[in-house]
Amino acid sequence: MKNLLEYILIHLVQFPEDVKIEEAEDEKGFLYTIHVNPEDVGRVIGKGGAVIHSIRNIGRIRAIKEGIRARITIADGK
Repeated sequence: MKNLLEYILIHLVQFPEDVKIEEAEDEKGFLYTIHVNPEDVGRVIGKGGAVIHSIRNIGRIRAIKEGIRARITIADGK
């Protein structure tokens, strides 16, 4: 899953070297936190949240295929 998210994001952003995905597991499943350059956050979210919604849908499909539960969030950059 992490590799899939990295692949999508490095082809989406202007600063692919700044793309990092943190993976953590808790009682609810896996949490994937996306870290990108602050200038790329808008590209990842998209107009009206369309891009991140699509990324989450792709992640949901992959998670079902792998038999896991996954959540995808964007780091707030603070």
